[in-house]
Amino acid sequence: MIQKYEDLNDIQLDVLKEIGNIGSGNASTQLSAMTGINIEIKMPEVKVLGFQEAIEENGSPDETVAGILVRMKDDISGIILLLIEKEFSDIISGVFFGRDNTPLLELDENQRSALSEVGNIMASAYVGAISGLSGLRIGLQAPAFTVDMLGSVMSVPVIEFGEVGEKLLCITKTMVINGKQIKSNMLLIPTVDSLSLLFARLGVK
Repeated sequence: MIQKYEDLNDIQLDVLKEIGNIGSGNASTQLSAMTGINIEIKMPEVKVLGFQEAIEENGSPDETVAGILVRMKDDISGIILLLIEKEFSDIISGVFFGRDNTPLLELDENQRSALSEVGNIMASAYVGAISGLSGLRIGLQAPAFTVDMLGSVMSVPVIEFGEVGEKLLCITKTMVINGKQIKSNMLLIPTVDSLSLLFARLGVK
């Protein structure tokens, strides 16, 4: 039984990486179809990081980012947090609205909605990979969109998961859009109870 993220062994981390890899492939296909441009999501990294390390892994704490939070429910609980910088936001706004230089704090409702849909597609792709391999039922709540400093956005998983240890499980990825690498990380953070259920269903010890 996993009590905290630090208990994960190399085999379990490899399984999570493979799930992330399948989810990345699914998300790449769906986002490319949605936008009409070539979007590739590189093989994800799976790391167990301290709270401050998790923030620093994704940029400067005072950097302004858009955060799209999707909560998982049913058999698997936890959160999916997509962190979007201005460069990626501009690409999406340019594709759909012909505007490719909007500060994150000035995004209108349509731009926010488009980015939220990107987050929803990515979250669905990753939970679909988990469901497909394990047979577990996973629902998603509606995405919550915010623009704030990275440190503030990251405070959500820090507060929610700080009770089970001093580290977070982070499955992160980067995008390549039309051949250009774009910094945009997604954190898939299931609860430790959900991880125990997932590994039991997969027969992984």
